[in-house]
Amino acid sequence: MSYPYPLVVFDLDGTLVDSAADIAEALNRTLQDWQLPRVPEATVLTWIGDGVRRLVEQAFDAAGSAVDLDKVMPGFMRHYEACLLRSPRLFDGVTDTLAALRERAVTLAICTNKPSALVAPLLQHFGLQDQFALVLGGDSLPERKPSGAPLRHIAAHFEVAVEAALMVGDSITDYRAAVDAGMPVALVRYGYPRGLDLNNVAAVAVMDDLRELLAL
Repeated sequence: MSYPYPLVVFDLDGTLVDSAADIAEALNRTLQDWQLPRVPEATVLTWIGDGVRRLVEQAFDAAGSAVDLDKVMPGFMRHYEACLLRSPRLFDGVTDTLAALRERAVTLAICTNKPSALVAPLLQHFGLQDQFALVLGGDSLPERKPSGAPLRHIAAHFEVAVEAALMVGDSITDYRAAVDAGMPVALVRYGYPRGLDLNNVAAVAVMDDLRELLAL
């Protein structure tokens, strides 16, 4: 059975991988380095999605710190790398869904705002490194999500019209990127969907389980 989208582009954190606890720990270690109080994981969840610098910026703003971010980021990146494989897990149905789409000759790609150097080790940890024909991190191109530029770049790379491809994500950042690119979007409910009303959104599908993608 053929699939309606020849190219499916996935977000990573919050869509394929639950990495919130590890990101929160890296951020909290960074806050402690600057004698600032740790924050709950639930709070960190509301800051994930716009890239690491924006994540750290929001945390330090919330702590009332005016320290220069350029001085903070190297330490954060060390913690981020150290915590990367601490306790990440794949969301339910991810492995099955990727395999089923590959069986239907669908090209799979990743478009994440995670630094590209940290994407490969994470995919390798789960044995998923061979599933994706292209992986873009938050620093792979001059622009990142919510710009639609990365999605347009991926579609052009595979010579697929943007409107014929599908973006799968969990956050308002993913949604805005898809809208900006003119790419249909499917959203998951289980991720980190801050600022996004999933009951009133123009999406191809809003899913509780990634396997629902296979029924499109």
